[in-house]
Amino acid sequence: MFDEVHWAEVPEVAEAVTRLCRFNSFGETPKKEWHKPLDSIPKILDLCCGPGRISYELASMGFAVTGVDITESFLKTAREDAAADNLNIEYIQEDARKFIRHGSFDAILNLYISFGYFEDQKDDLKVLRNVYESLKPGGTFIIETLGKEVAVINFVESEWFERAGYTVLTEYELLDSCTFLKNRWIILNDKMRVEKIFTQRLYSGSELRVLLKEAGFEQIDIFGDWDESPYDQKARMLIAVCKK
Repeated sequence: MFDEVHWAEVPEVAEAVTRLCRFNSFGETPKKEWHKPLDSIPKILDLCCGPGRISYELASMGFAVTGVDITESFLKTAREDAAADNLNIEYIQEDARKFIRHGSFDAILNLYISFGYFEDQKDDLKVLRNVYESLKPGGTFIIETLGKEVAVINFVESEWFERAGYTVLTEYELLDSCTFLKNRWIILNDKMRVEKIFTQRLYSGSELRVLLKEAGFEQIDIFGDWDESPYDQKARMLIAVCKK
């Protein structure tokens, strides 16, 4: 599902991430001229990194990147891509509820709608508390997810599209007073058919802010897109930028 179109959007997201983390000055000098000591290079954790789209881009920009995901097939692809271009990215297979590295990262990212899939909401809070503990003082946490408001405004019961040589059929259902979004995906071509059902817990902007505060964050900004536009009726996504 991670086709060329989805890879093409990564540089724009990486630029937004570095801006929101105030890392812009790090990349002002061409990479070949960087002579920064290793301990001054910003360390970034890509939590639930999938096949490593943003990890790869940030490592190419010169950041020290660690990617964590529970799915070994994603990590295998990510490692192969990194090795092909001699990028030194640390990839770890681990559950986000268990991974913690106290005070180690200047920034932690949770992008591409990879939050809210645990049955117990307490596990969502546990992930956020792990993030808080893993950040250095003054570090930044950025989470991008599907806000409840956006999901309701743009809701469709079903759709289909072509992607990377596959036909994808999807069905959606809002459950429990819009607390959950149930997804049914059927991916097929002339040789295979795969069906996957998963449910995501949806958070409104205010609900996510409350959860982040419970995890320990005090300074929390909520945006509706990477251009830092407001989270309102025009929002495309829910982005929270938090400082420790």
